[in-house]
Amino acid sequence: ALALAMLLNRKLALRQTFRISFLSPLVVPVASVVLVWNALFDLNGTLNAWLASWGIRPHDWMESDASLYVLIIVYLWKNIGYNMILFLAGLQNIPHDYYEAASMDGAGKFRQWRSITLVYLTPTAFFVFIMSIINSFKMFRETYLIAGNYPNESIYMLQHYMNNMFKSLDYQ
Repeated sequence: ALALAMLLNRKLALRQTFRISFLSPLVVPVASVVLVWNALFDLNGTLNAWLASWGIRPHDWMESDASLYVLIIVYLWKNIGYNMILFLAGLQNIPHDYYEAASMDGAGKFRQWRSITLVYLTPTAFFVFIMSIINSFKMFRETYLIAGNYPNESIYMLQHYMNNMFKSLDYQ
């Protein structure tokens, strides 16, 4: 997210379009997102069709240990735009005078990034870290919609266990 924010902080063609495209997962309803990911990672989905065209046999992504990686991809796709905007706001709050003074003193780009950018982004990075942890706890909804009641054990969460015990009338 920081690399994307630094890239979009420069003057680029279609910069606003890229910003909007990275924020689009935040405004799309979760059920729609899950439908797309199901179509992509299903046994008869797009990814397996693409692999079959290369002569690789289809793989059931959600019923193997790869399901954890699928959820990580979904999490990153969903949250990278939010974190990017937070880092972008932090980058735009750093005064350009510091960079000009550092370049006049002979500091290179890496030294400016390490001594100015990273130092001034520390509070933003801490906030992004805390928000990312909080958002990772909210992944049950996507997990449940993608994998169902009894997913692979690598993504079987405490909420799955509680729901399944409640449905089987085992309240203890």
